[in-house]
Amino acid sequence: MLTGLPMKIVTSSEMREIDRVTSEKFGLPSLTLMENAGSAVAEFALITYPAAKTFAVICGKGNNGGDGFVVARKLRDAGREVRVLLLGDAKELKGDAAANYQALLKGSKSPSLRKRRAKGGAPSRSSASRLQIFPGLKAGGVASVFQSEVLIDAILGTGFRPPVSGVYAEAIAKINAASAPVISVDIPSGADADLVGNQTGAVSRSNAIVTFTAPRPAHVFGNLSMGPTIIVPIGSPDEAIQSSLNLNLTTPADVAVLLKPRPRDSNKGMYGHVLVVGGSVGKAGAAAMAGFSALRAGAGLVTVATPKSILPTVAGFHPELMTEPLAETGDGTISVHALGLLQKLAEKTTVLAIGPGISRNEESAEIVRELVMDSDLPIVLDADGLNAFEGRVKDLNRKDRSKGAKRTLVLTPHPGEMSRLTGLSTQGIQRDRINVARAFAKEHGVILVLKGDRTIVADPSGETWVNPTGNPGMATGGTGDILTGIVAGMIAQNPARVFQAVLSAVYLHGLAGDIALESVGEHSLVASDLVRSLPEAFQRVRMEAAQEDLRVGGRSPGILS
Repeated sequence: MLTGLPMKIVTSSEMREIDRVTSEKFGLPSLTLMENAGSAVAEFALITYPAAKTFAVICGKGNNGGDGFVVARKLRDAGREVRVLLLGDAKELKGDAAANYQALLKGSKSPSLRKRRAKGGAPSRSSASRLQIFPGLKAGGVASVFQSEVLIDAILGTGFRPPVSGVYAEAIAKINAASAPVISVDIPSGADADLVGNQTGAVSRSNAIVTFTAPRPAHVFGNLSMGPTIIVPIGSPDEAIQSSLNLNLTTPADVAVLLKPRPRDSNKGMYGHVLVVGGSVGKAGAAAMAGFSALRAGAGLVTVATPKSILPTVAGFHPELMTEPLAETGDGTISVHALGLLQKLAEKTTVLAIGPGISRNEESAEIVRELVMDSDLPIVLDADGLNAFEGRVKDLNRKDRSKGAKRTLVLTPHPGEMSRLTGLSTQGIQRDRINVARAFAKEHGVILVLKGDRTIVADPSGETWVNPTGNPGMATGGTGDILTGIVAGMIAQNPARVFQAVLSAVYLHGLAGDIALESVGEHSLVASDLVRSLPEAFQRVRMEAAQEDLRVGGRSPGILS
């Protein structure tokens, strides 16, 4: 388990309860939460579009509109021209939204400061000239709203349940027809925050989302924005953030704790020794990539044990790798006669990575099963190493025969391999990825990494994490071998924090893919690009975990790609 506090994914009803508890139990007024939320959106808008002079804020009548009024006030106070479109009668505004609308009209810095102003509190001439308010879509000059350089969508928040209709649907249609970038306050208007999957009905397009406190399922799984989703703390204490989903989002802070500077007296023996067992004729590159990825991830030593006929090829990829020749079958795969040597090699290593390029030869599969069932080491099992257990999944239940304790086994299947392990169809797995991964991890006492868009990581207790990094360009041969190596390398350095090492490896793997994407694009990305991008991924994680931008509460924001 992780030592820090996780970023929980919550439902929309749980988010309402978090806000209520924050105000009633912990004494932070709801007006302050709204002020912090709107301030974060305005700050993001100014940082992201520093050259923009005109901003439009399209506001509904509820609290999402109230956030929008704060955004408008902050942008105006920053010297920008602000056009506010209110979709309804101002007399219908209530509570905090009404208070912030009045603050916007009067020009005060926040509703709580209005009492300190002289009666009337009129804004300065220069402040007033920077603000235009349009009372509805039929107001004169409203076309200028949608011609602004940046649009802020503050119509509907995460408490809304589709479908959207009436004037709100009309406003969303106008946003979608405009050419300006759109920043969504909390969530794109019209979206169902609790939906895992594609949205239906009228939903605002979005170039970026700024949401608050904790993500909801649609933020993570809904593909709601063409750009980032920023999750900003606005003052709710950790004790108030409760969720029944047992679902968390991996953040840079979760990873950075394992990437601290090394002591000056470091030596390679301090950072573990990975033994990669894999490779076969025609698949030498898989074992080599896994081995070198473990080194790039920081392992002190890596040995690749591979059939003797392909050993020169594996060794030729990277001179830093150590290699061991193994007895082989007539097909150029690992023979059962290699088992004794592998067992001896394992005695001198920290973690085993089994499977990259190993083939589905039955002798090789027998080697895999023997190592998994008998070794006391942490094992990362991938590719044909997983396929060795098709129809024999109970053999994955590794137990210490003397103590009855389960030992560490990390499985990294893609949906096809998961189908062979479970007997479920690939389509069925994809429809219910979270529950499939969680149930399998609990039943077999393993750490399960179900690869794909939003890779799922589940531990033996059923606690489940979602990885936000990665992109479609990574759908190419060899990226899974890279992941195997990074996972093994991170475990080798952190044997007492295996689950956190796995989470970190998955995050870094996806982030390396995102970095590679920036230079080579989706169509040209290949697996080795990830290895080249891994050092920058380490650096970005450290920087993002330490950033103060958009920091309103006690924790740094999370970022979804």
